[in-house]
Amino acid sequence: MEHALRRFSLAALGFACVLCASGSPASAEPGAQPDQSRLAAVLACQPGAACAQSLPVKVVIVTMFEIGKDSGDAPGEFQLWKERRQLDTRIAFPQSHHDLFYNPQTGVLGMVTGMGSIRSATATLALGLDPRFDVSHAYWLVAGIAGIDPHRASIGSTAWAHYLVDGDLAHEIDPREIPKDWKYGYFPLHRKGPNDPTPADPAINGEMFELNPKLADWAYTLTSDMVLPDDPAIARERARFTGFPLAQRAPFVLKGDQLAAMTFWHGARMTAWATDWVKFWTRGKGQFVTSAMEETGTMQALEYLSAAGRADRNRVMVLRAGSNYTMPPPGIAAADYLLRENEGYAGMHSALENLYRVGSRVIDQLLAHWDRYAETPPQ
Repeated sequence: MEHALRRFSLAALGFACVLCASGSPASAEPGAQPDQSRLAAVLACQPGAACAQSLPVKVVIVTMFEIGKDSGDAPGEFQLWKERRQLDTRIAFPQSHHDLFYNPQTGVLGMVTGMGSIRSATATLALGLDPRFDVSHAYWLVAGIAGIDPHRASIGSTAWAHYLVDGDLAHEIDPREIPKDWKYGYFPLHRKGPNDPTPADPAINGEMFELNPKLADWAYTLTSDMVLPDDPAIARERARFTGFPLAQRAPFVLKGDQLAAMTFWHGARMTAWATDWVKFWTRGKGQFVTSAMEETGTMQALEYLSAAGRADRNRVMVLRAGSNYTMPPPGIAAADYLLRENEGYAGMHSALENLYRVGSRVIDQLLAHWDRYAETPPQ
């Protein structure tokens, strides 16, 4: 571990020295459209090396995975964005999971981080430190599928997050060995058990991040009236959730917080844990709605980039759409439902479509009024 950290530190110092030696890369006014010579100059730069020019970025679309090709086949999280927003300029990005795609006319950049908080954090940090891009005024839209709590919403619904909570940093013992007065065998670090009432301090290890609430509320208000497409397949799946009125609704836009954990968990008991975990780390202010794997990694990287003046953590938005429920419908065992969903999420197609539609309304508004939002985030 110590040797690995030393190698990482030396590599980081070496990269920093490259930037120091060359000075800050030249960039136009925030988000100004690059001319062809600037674009060509940046494309000629070697990834990770000094670059005399930089591309202005207005919006970074952060997705986590793609299925097969980037266009023309079954879509993952990235494909609709690439095809419909003309992200046609491919930019090599070997220091991460996937190449980047850029639209020089709009200043929108699309990335695929890879799944899990390790990949999302390193990809985001790599982009923010890359001298080929000026993301100092960029808005970051994390747009991905998620498990969704049937107590709160239906598959296909999209949720704007205010709080991002980490579900991995913890103590754990096997549930078969927990004391009788413990609800879970899983409890926060620096606590004496799940019943310890000590107030949460998320600043210790990054267990919770609060997004810019005014920006999150603005995005929700802008999109809350949208009528999202429905289809018979997800309608049939929703109908199975008797006793869960919000799970039976057609897809809709809501506000709801996100729990990021590297384990794909499932079931009523795990959903109860997620609800309690989000409530604990937000001190009762947050409400669990969606489960995924990446957000706290992405946000931690953006916190560091913001402190270094390379990005602005107050320009981050997280939009997740329910591709599957976090627990089974009444009468179905958790294991059976999980294994069936692993063969293909019931709400996958709807979730991808609605992510694009809802997220695009926000992006279009930012671009249309860039003269206003380049310097000051909307409220």
